Amino acid sequence: MKFRTILLLSICLIFITSCSHEKNIQLPITFQDGYGPFESSMGGISPYSDNENDPWKKTHLKTSGIPKDWTDVKIGDINTDIYQSVYQNYYLGNITKEMYNELQKAWNWEPDSLNLSKKPIKSKIAFAFGKDSGGEIQMIVDANNNYNFSDDNIFKPTEISTQGNIINDSLVKSNAIKVSFEQFSNDEIIEVNAPLLIVHMKQYNIYMSNFAQYATTKLHGEEIAISSNNFMDLSYNKLGIIKVSELIEEGEKVNYLTVVAKNEYLEIENNIYKNLGVKKNENVLVLEKIDLPKNKLPSSQVGFKAFDFSGNDFITKIPISLDSLKGKYVLLDFWATWCGPCIQEIPNLNDLYKNIDKSKFEIISIVGDSPIKDLEKMIQKHSITWPQIISNDSNKIKETYGIGGYPTTFLLNPEGMIVAKNLRGMELEKKVTNLINKANK
Repeated sequence: MKFRTILLLSICLIFITSCSHEKNIQLPITFQDGYGPFESSMGGISPYSDNENDPWKKTHLKTSGIPKDWTDVKIGDINTDIYQSVYQNYYLGNITKEMYNELQKAWNWEPDSLNLSKKPIKSKIAFAFGKDSGGEIQMIVDANNNYNFSDDNIFKPTEISTQGNIINDSLVKSNAIKVSFEQFSNDEIIEVNAPLLIVHMKQYNIYMSNFAQYATTKLHGEEIAISSNNFMDLSYNKLGIIKVSELIEEGEKVNYLTVVAKNEYLEIENNIYKNLGVKKNENVLVLEKIDLPKNKLPSSQVGFKAFDFSGNDFITKIPISLDSLKGKYVLLDFWATWCGPCIQEIPNLNDLYKNIDKSKFEIISIVGDSPIKDLEKMIQKHSITWPQIISNDSNKIKETYGIGGYPTTFLLNPEGMIVAKNLRGMELEKKVTNLINKANK
């Protein structure tokens, strides 16, 4: 009896010890209609190409049931999970290995980590538009995903002039279409649904859409909201999370700068958790409890240590690294030569750089996705004198910082901590000037 008691105590001790060392927390998520506390974004939708040599032709959905009196008919689809679709079409032989590898590289994703299904899944929603007998443009969506439009409603997409805050929950409630599709969950293919909103941006004559769905979960009583890829798909591979308690008023939308992306950090009850993302196969949010303080954690978030990087100045070829910039305030400016807002900001950066104490402040531009010849022309045309580093496959600076668009800026303090993001123009000049003036006192 005594031996049995000791054995049971030992087993319990081992179990408790193993649990205490388990840092990964899996939180079941619940899906909600609407945008919740997030600002919504939309993506353009286009019909299939008429080109017989289109390499994507085999991936086009085969549909029927378009109204017989329609003319100038165009058909296309909207992806609920682009990763699942590409993965599936590769294994079905609808796209080449070269195309598949190029997309993997461009999207920087690892298919095996997403628990995707090789079996056919209805992850795309077909749509069609054309002119009715009166010459009016009409649209139809295969809401029940049976590849037949004859049992679906014909409608005219809501006209909008700008994106702005017009795309909101009230618009979803009155105009969204409930669509059915399939997902791979718990190693099974299941049918799910979500509201799909389609609008027409009249001034550019383009159709745009998003999926008005987000997810929620809780940790230590703290509600966490989760968005998928700015509502442009429901893969939850690119996701953002926020603490709902950070919102002051009910119905308030969160500042996008405070949204915690995948592999960034969330603070709850004085603990720091790393956002490891959503496991769609199990429908759980995975967080990792971190024992280090902020100043030891590299991240692209305000309040955290900036990621180490290294590269050569494009003109002088002098090596530059984060460590070599210690002791100065530093603006990391991620831009591209084709980016309009980036080019508009160059005169402001020129003025700031000419008038600032360079012993206390430096600008380092990180150039991504741009031809070298275009960069040379830009440097000459705009008399750019601060260092330019090209982000490439070797240094991967753009990927390390998770840059999803240009321009993106990070302001670092002399210790290499991020103190502000995406400041431009007078706002940037005021912030830098105030910081240096305080340092001089």
